[in-house]
Amino acid sequence: MDGAGPASAAAGAAVSSIVKRKKKPSDAEIESYRQPKIPRTLSEKDSEKRLIVVLEGASLESVNVGKSYQLLSASDHMNIIKKNGREGINLRPDITHQCLLMLLDSPLNKAGLLQVYIHTSKNVLIEVNPATRIPRVYNRFASLMVQLLKELSISAKGKGAKLLKIIKNPVTQYLPTGCRKVAMTYSSDKLVKAADYFPKVALDVPIAVVIGAVAHGQVDTSWCDEDVAISGYAMSAAGVCAKVTGACEDMWGVH
Repeated sequence: MDGAGPASAAAGAAVSSIVKRKKKPSDAEIESYRQPKIPRTLSEKDSEKRLIVVLEGASLESVNVGKSYQLLSASDHMNIIKKNGREGINLRPDITHQCLLMLLDSPLNKAGLLQVYIHTSKNVLIEVNPATRIPRVYNRFASLMVQLLKELSISAKGKGAKLLKIIKNPVTQYLPTGCRKVAMTYSSDKLVKAADYFPKVALDVPIAVVIGAVAHGQVDTSWCDEDVAISGYAMSAAGVCAKVTGACEDMWGVH
């Protein structure tokens, strides 16, 4: 026993030393480990199950203020808005910001089962790479959008991959062949429970969902196959995004 004691103590000390030296993964390492798996081939894009979200009617437009350009918003530029005889009720780029944070942070996106497009009120179509990390702070997001509108794309540092890019309309040309297109609207006569609805229409196939990135009013969904309401109560756009992605995560076993 006496002879084994020092050896055991030494082994224990060595293990303890290893445990203490083990570094906690950095945020960058964790994020890299969880990078979304993006469908590459035409076959994958057309046939594999995934959710495609189109944020419709988004308010993303730049305005010249002094010697710089800023993202036009009702909270920051009401004088300019009134001067040009416009209504500020839907000049809310923060709605798009909230939606993107919710969508791109979702487990569904991390699992490679989500694609997001933004169609603005000015008919600008933006493709969002699933690997994009949207700034948490609104002011940084606004600066990023102004840069995108000016340069037409935003690339990842050192890699060249385009994280955000302006593409040609219409969005339908980028949707999978035969993909069902559903508009989410509170005014729809068809009230459904999301957990029951999605397994019926998109159990193993892609589905496109249109969500209005507006505070009030309707957006153009004439190109959709049907419109549904997923709640009997009016919801924010980000709330609808959360409910839709949550239903698809449950349906496809993403946790």
